[in-house]
This record gives sequence, C-alpha cells and structure tokens, in this order.
Amino acid sequence: MSGNYEWLKTKERLISELKTLGFPKELGDEVARQLGGIKAMERMTAYLKYVKPRSAELVVDEMLAICSEIGAWRKKKEAEEANSAYNELLDEGF
Repeated sequence: MSGNYEWLKTKERLISELKTLGFPKELGDEVARQLGGIKAMERMTAYLKYVKPRSAELVVDEMLAICSEIGAWRKKKEAEEANSAYNELLDEGF
C-alpha cells in the first residue's frame, strides 16, 4: 500500500511541476504513465524544475530519453543474467 501511495505522490509532484510550467494535467498523466516508475518520474520532475522546458516537444523528448535509458539498462541486466546462467552451465556441465 505504501508503494502505491509513494507512486501517486510522485505522480502528483510531476503533474504539479508541469502545470507550473503551463502544461495541461493530461500531459502529466501521459508522461507519468509512460515513465511508469517512481525513480523515472523523480528524474523527470528534476529535469522540469531545473531546465524549465518551454515546449511540450522538449518535455516529450526528455521522457523518451529517460524511457530509452531504462530500456537499455533492462537489456543490459538481461544480458548479464543470461551470461551468468551460461557461465554456470559451462562450469557445471550439461
């Protein structure tokens, strides 16, 4: 329950920051949905606070960059796990 509460609070902060910059709540809802995780939303909120983008395109570009980095990180972790399993198989034999 507390994880969901934290996610909702983080989403609210993201939307609030976007609204402060003059963007609609709907953009914040979609950005939060695309980012998905708390850390990604916190990173996006920090970007909004410090960069203060003037266009929705810049907001979406940053969101896509964050999503891309998360995807690359997940692929790297999957590759590391597969490599570990492969090495274990080689060590122990078939």
